[in-house]
Amino acid sequence: MPQLGVNIDHIATIREVRKTDYPDLLHAVNIIEEAGADSIVCHLREDRRHIQDRDVCEIKKNLTIPLNLEMAATPAIQKIALLLKPTTITLVPEKREELTTEGGLNVLRNQKFLQEFIEPFSECDIRVSMFVEPDEGQIEASHACGVHAIEIHTGIYANSIHEKRRDLELSKIHNAVLVAQSLDLFVACGHGLHYTNTKLLREACPTISEYNIGHAIIANAIFVGLEKAVKDMKEKLI
Repeated sequence: MPQLGVNIDHIATIREVRKTDYPDLLHAVNIIEEAGADSIVCHLREDRRHIQDRDVCEIKKNLTIPLNLEMAATPAIQKIALLLKPTTITLVPEKREELTTEGGLNVLRNQKFLQEFIEPFSECDIRVSMFVEPDEGQIEASHACGVHAIEIHTGIYANSIHEKRRDLELSKIHNAVLVAQSLDLFVACGHGLHYTNTKLLREACPTISEYNIGHAIIANAIFVGLEKAVKDMKEKLI
């Protein structure tokens, strides 16, 4: 059974809309842990639109399951991550005008820079993952950088309305998983996944090791509660 990483960014988004001290992220993390999540995922953005520095420090201090810190490849965030020492960092592209992360990292274009950027993390025994499109070249470039894992961007698949396009994207993801596993990379996936398309992806690509999902779980929690929302997603991965 693959692992489930629960992204808590959108819980912080609710808090930051009003600049309140609620909802309490630590309380949420405790519920998510008890519901059976395998890791907590959060994105410390440069613009700090949701997760704040104090959040990642408090979460890391109190967490009993792994923390996966999504981050842009910038010196300022690198410094914080090296002090924090999460279990995993996932490098993602970041633009201030975007609503959320759009597309995968272009590792091919930035291979030398990224290889140098991740060296300090490897020295600190922090697992490094690249958030990339289901593209053989990007996966091979990630492997050449020395990463331990990749996270395949599933946004195009998740947003596909027509069955033919959806099946094409599933095929791309399936092939990308095979390429990554042939290079001995840990394979995660995420972006735009919800309860229906996650189950379809699980059936089409049964060897994916981890699913990182946030928005759908937090949205469902409004109606069923956070614990059940997490447990329901876990059931889709059986």
